Amino acid sequence: MALVYDFDGTLSPGNMQEFGFIQAIEQDASNFWKRSDEIAIGQDASNILAYMKLMFDEAHRKNIPLRRKDFRRFGAKIELFPGVREWFSLVNEYGKQKGVVVEHYINSSGLAEMIEGTPIAKEFKRIFACSFLYNDKGEAEWPGVAVDYTAKTQFLFKINKGILSIRDNKLVNESMGEDKKRVPWSNMIYFGDGETDVPCMKIVKMFGGWSIAVYNPEKPSKIVTAKKLLKQDRVNYISPTDYTESGRTFTLVKAIIDKIIADENLKRL
Repeated sequence: MALVYDFDGTLSPGNMQEFGFIQAIEQDASNFWKRSDEIAIGQDASNILAYMKLMFDEAHRKNIPLRRKDFRRFGAKIELFPGVREWFSLVNEYGKQKGVVVEHYINSSGLAEMIEGTPIAKEFKRIFACSFLYNDKGEAEWPGVAVDYTAKTQFLFKINKGILSIRDNKLVNESMGEDKKRVPWSNMIYFGDGETDVPCMKIVKMFGGWSIAVYNPEKPSKIVTAKKLLKQDRVNYISPTDYTESGRTFTLVKAIIDKIIADENLKRL
């Protein structure tokens, strides 16, 4: 089965650029995102490409190199919610006890290079996220992948079919029998924190999988958003961003694994 996670607001309490990069360019977060929005609105452009350009421009203005190792250095400073570091081994071990192979994936509009710098990067089978193209000096020079809220849905179909290439646009669109697909929709759990995750949440739920809207209990607006998603039938469950062994989120995932096993046993009978 596959557990698929948004990143910012889902595994981390803020936008990843706010943990090191924005400080390095000597700006505050609200000003950075205001300027990013102004670029997108002024040019009627993608919010994702706008923030990537602003990162690029501001780094060059401050003579800050943007190589993969630099992004990963910023990524190492990203804060994580309680229990996230131990979460993967907890879920993997429970799955192993039940005879289930658990895989973890990132599906994010953040930067893959920064996520690769976090201590949990090794836990993911694939990180689907934005990234840059690099010149022969290893320096970022152009956006390579931009993942907005609708583009994120393509990666769900790739996980479903067992396709790990971001570039592929052929295999993902080929017809494939349900019994040939690597991860059935019913064996997929999607974790997200906001309305930009709605297309992914809806697709996973619609095809028989499980969508969980997580919320930071310290932010009332996040609680309101999660409750709204549940009321609108966009998700199956809501749960706080507590990934510890005693938290509700782990209890939910264990119950879903048990349900998947029971359904599979009934199908075989």
